[in-house]
Amino acid sequence: MTSPVIVHQPDRHRFVCDTGKGEAEMTYGLSGDTIDFNHTFVPGTARGLGIAALLVDAGVAWARAQGLTIKASCSYVHSYLRLG
Repeated sequence: MTSPVIVHQPDRHRFVCDTGKGEAEMTYGLSGDTIDFNHTFVPGTARGLGIAALLVDAGVAWARAQGLTIKASCSYVHSYLRLG
C-alpha cells in the first residue's frame, strides 16, 4: 500500500483519506475558536492500518496551526489524544 494521503475539506468540515478500500473520514465542528472532532470512520477492510491515527494527527496539526482549542467528543479521538 502506498502512503495514505489525508485531504482537508474545510467546506465539509472533515479530513478524508481514500484507503483504496473505501473512504475514511474524521469530521469536526467549529464554534468560535474551538474545534470539536466529533466522528471518525475507517471502512472495516482498512482498519488496523493506522489511518484513523493519521486523520487525527492531520486534524490536530491543522487546528494547532489555526490557534484553535481542541475538543474531542469522538471517543477514538479522545482516547488517541490522551494516549498519544
